[in-house]
Amino acid sequence: MFTDWILYGLVNPILTLKFKNFDSMPHKVVIYHAEQCDPKKCTTRKLARQKEIRMVSRLNQIPRGALVLDPFSPKAVSPEDHDLVVEKGIVGLDCSWKRIDKSSAMFRGTETHRSLPFLVAANPTNYGKPCILSTAEAVAATLYIVGLKDNAIQIMSHFKWGPHFLELNHELLEAYSRARSSREVVDIQNEFIGG
Repeated sequence: MFTDWILYGLVNPILTLKFKNFDSMPHKVVIYHAEQCDPKKCTTRKLARQKEIRMVSRLNQIPRGALVLDPFSPKAVSPEDHDLVVEKGIVGLDCSWKRIDKSSAMFRGTETHRSLPFLVAANPTNYGKPCILSTAEAVAATLYIVGLKDNAIQIMSHFKWGPHFLELNHELLEAYSRARSSREVVDIQNEFIGG
C-alpha cells in the first residue's frame, strides 16, 4: 500500500529550501532533482526561482541523517519525526513518477526513510489523483504532519493551486498531525480509505 505513496522528488541538482518564518530555527529541505520533468510545470524549479532553494550539485551534499521521503518505505511520516526534521531536515526526490523505482534506488543506503500517507494531489498535472503528489505538495504535507504548519502554508503559497491542496486534504492532514506514531498515521489512513 505504501508503494503507491509519494516520493516528492528525485532529481539531479540538489536543492535546499530555507524557510523565512521558522522561528529562526535552522531548517532544511533538500531536493535531489533528476531533470526528468517539464521545466515549466516543475514545482521544485518554481521554489528555486522564489529564492527559497539553493541548488547543490552532489549527493554527498545531502544532510546525513535527514528524513528521506520514499514512497516505498513501510514507515509513514508522523509527528514523532518533528525533532528529526528540525535537526536534520528533509530530503525529497524530484523525478518522473514513471521512473520512480530507478530514481529512488540511489537513496536506499540512507538511514531514515518515510512514506507519505494517503493524500490527494491538487496540482494541475495530477489533480484529484491519490498519492501522486508534486514535490511541493510532498514537502508541504511532510511539514504539516510533523507540526510545521506555517512552513507548509508558506510552501503552498507559491502556487495558485497550493492553498487548495491544503484545503482538499485538511481533514486528513489534521488527523495525521495529531497522531502519536507512524502506526497511528497508517491506521487513520486505512480507516479513511476503508470507511
